[in-house]
Amino acid sequence: MEIERKFLVDKKLWNLVEKPQPKEIIQAYLLRSTEKTIRVRIKGDKGFLTIKGKTTGISRSEFEYEIPFEEAEQLISEFADKVILKNRYEIKVGNHLWEIDEFHGKLEGLLLAEIELSYEAEEFVLPMWAKTDVSTDENYYNSQLIERC
Repeated sequence: MEIERKFLVDKKLWNLVEKPQPKEIIQAYLLRSTEKTIRVRIKGDKGFLTIKGKTTGISRSEFEYEIPFEEAEQLISEFADKVILKNRYEIKVGNHLWEIDEFHGKLEGLLLAEIELSYEAEEFVLPMWAKTDVSTDENYYNSQLIERC
């Protein structure tokens, strides 16, 4: 089960943060519907296949499998019409790991921060650069953002 909160990032405040080296991500969808998605992702030198169920609140079922890099490239090349390009920064704040995605291409300028929780009401430290909560706004789901690519 994936329980995730998502926030828009204030660019000015984000620029003040000391950042680790990001990982480059190439992401595509083999299936997108309101009930489920099947995603292929290349993160650095690794490939992943992820199956996600329907989102209810901020929770959904998720199954992720590492696959050979070459197979991820082939799946994207043969079965995906569009890709999302982004850099991902991982920063620990309090007891949680935040993933901040800096999008490229047609989504250039978009910064989204995500935090995975153990349960929906779990408390966490909100960093100064995390602003508007868009956790339940479908417009900020990657499966919807890809339409703008």
